[in-house]
Amino acid sequence: MGHGRIRNKIDLSFKNSLSLKERNKLATLIYYPEEKLKQIKENKEDSKEWYKDTIARLVEICRMAGGKYTRSKVRKSIPKFKYIMDELLHAPEDVGNKAEYYDEIIEAIIELNIIDDIIIQIADTIKQMSIDHLHIVGDIFDRGIHPDYIIERLMKFHSLDIEWGNHDILWMGATLGNMACIANVIRICARYGNIRILEDTYGINMRPLSIFALDTYTETPPKRLLPRELDYNKYSESDKIILAKIQKAIAVIQFKIEGELIKKHPEYKMKDRLLLDKIDYEKGTVTIENKEYELNDTYFPTIDKNDPYKLTDKERELIERLRESFMESSKLNEHIRFLYAKGCTYKIFNDNLLMHACIPINEDGSYTDITLLGETYRGKEYLDHLDKAIRKAYFEQNQEASDYMWYLWCGENSPFFGKDKMTTFEQYFVNDKESHKEHKIPYYKYITDEKFCKKVLKDFGVKEEFSHIINGHVPVKANESPVKANGKLLVIDRWVC
Repeated sequence: MGHGRIRNKIDLSFKNSLSLKERNKLATLIYYPEEKLKQIKENKEDSKEWYKDTIARLVEICRMAGGKYTRSKVRKSIPKFKYIMDELLHAPEDVGNKAEYYDEIIEAIIELNIIDDIIIQIADTIKQMSIDHLHIVGDIFDRGIHPDYIIERLMKFHSLDIEWGNHDILWMGATLGNMACIANVIRICARYGNIRILEDTYGINMRPLSIFALDTYTETPPKRLLPRELDYNKYSESDKIILAKIQKAIAVIQFKIEGELIKKHPEYKMKDRLLLDKIDYEKGTVTIENKEYELNDTYFPTIDKNDPYKLTDKERELIERLRESFMESSKLNEHIRFLYAKGCTYKIFNDNLLMHACIPINEDGSYTDITLLGETYRGKEYLDHLDKAIRKAYFEQNQEASDYMWYLWCGENSPFFGKDKMTTFEQYFVNDKESHKEHKIPYYKYITDEKFCKKVLKDFGVKEEFSHIINGHVPVKANESPVKANGKLLVIDRWVC
């Protein structure tokens, strides 16, 4: 975090005294102190002189990074070795020869065998002091192998806020026991070969699901269900088939549970997502929006043609056990409580409006009216209402609000999603890519309109002159500018999805 600022400080301090290679080494040490120290030891570069020079340089960078803060605030931000660090950063005024004074401190640190710990501490303090306040514009979860590492690190950061993304909302809903959210979380973990986050980090037992999938889905699943291989997850062919079967088993459970929710809540207006009853098993087709598509797979042994959204006894028992595991995971609940403590639907900070995805907008640019439990909301008041409802779902265990967490993951009028639908079924079981299309809501047509952006800022009570809307969620393309509407809107999610 703050790598660009740190590099600038290194160049300002040492451009005339250190070569580019030496400045690069110092920067890497600050960014990744533990890894760099290990490399230095392996290369036998860790002489006493190296330690003295390195500590002196790190202290200079740390002083520069903490110069805008009071001595008291800097000390409070240091978790370990407070007094040693304070002496290094602020030598007493009555010390005659400061160079000798520092040498004595460093000699003592080396003798105590805590020199590496001190270097790591100074590096971490530099990174912390380089950023006064951190904004996370959503989607900590499902964007890498270890969201838990990210949250653990953020929990130690001195000042931050989080604008929830739809993937964060999904995990929050799963922790509440929303079975549709749970099924989606597991499916995505299987999709990207990251089941270990559930088992190893959060203690959720996936073995019953694995056994069920292998016993039930005996035929080879379609290629589209094979896990996506990334740098961190290379699999044998047999393991790929196992993960594909797990993915298929939980996907079918997901479609059934989502069907129950859609029928329970007609106000979601998601009947077009009821597809299990649109399958013609004899023809091997599915009808979507009055168009018939050929299926790439018709082996669905747990679907009752006469009651397609009914879970089998084994499926019901399985998802109930998983629900219990999600709700009782102490580590997961700790991380989700942090998301609630630091999170929000949107944030106004330094006259900037930060939010993950969008505001529901009609084709004419007006705010969409959304009716929930007899009350109609639009624009800012809708996002304010959602913030309260999301907290109500967790802190009051409100069932209506808990159900709505799934809608916020994938519903058309969710400010965290921003598309007309999520075509998971089609992407898995229909080869025709025409059926896979997910259309962005009109908000994304208007984000290049300066007048529209100024109106949104005004409606949210933000001073217009030097303000911006800051979005994440939808990445801009490599040849596309992340700066929109004559500088009034910035997209920070670039090239990464």
